[in-house]
Amino acid sequence: MTDRICVAQIIGSHGVHGRLRVKSFTADPEAVFDYNPLTDEAGARSFTLRMTGMGKDHFLVEATGVKGRDAADALKGVKLFVPRDRLPGLEDEDEFYHADLIGMETVTEGPEGDAAFGTIKAIHDFGAGDVLELVHVSGKTVFIPFSRACVPLVNVKAGRVVVDPPVNLFTPARPDPEELAEMGGKLSLDDEPADEAPEGEQPEGQETGESR
Repeated sequence: MTDRICVAQIIGSHGVHGRLRVKSFTADPEAVFDYNPLTDEAGARSFTLRMTGMGKDHFLVEATGVKGRDAADALKGVKLFVPRDRLPGLEDEDEFYHADLIGMETVTEGPEGDAAFGTIKAIHDFGAGDVLELVHVSGKTVFIPFSRACVPLVNVKAGRVVVDPPVNLFTPARPDPEELAEMGGKLSLDDEPADEAPEGEQPEGQETGESR
């Protein structure tokens, strides 16, 4: 387990005076301000945050040492951490911090036992719920919803994460009508199998070698 936990991320700037847009990852979003000061991932830089407003899914904050739009823009994407011992203890084995999952191996369950699936690389929230980013055993990067249906078991202490990925995870997406129109209304030969003529008949437009 990591000794430092990511509790927030700077997602951008706001205005010209150096304010930041910060997304909180704590169970109670406003609790992130109770853990001041926060540090970057390397622990090299410290930030004390003061909330000045709220956005749809983030806070507007002033941070010590951040002055001006350029300085704020340069911090976009920076994750903010606190030492684990400053956070509340986890009382239930089903509870965990997202940071504890990074690097864990995942498996799928089947009649012949477990099968390796991939390694958890990151956890994202793109606005429709948490999503796991994994490096699949094939080497491909895949994303699956971090839901009970797709991740039925997480046991950090036992080092076990079971996934049940969507059945179409590796199925290439077919274009929707608008995309098809942009493509000229045609699919490639690889996308659309050619119609086969019934046995004994020649495809339309093709003649046999016999004279008529």
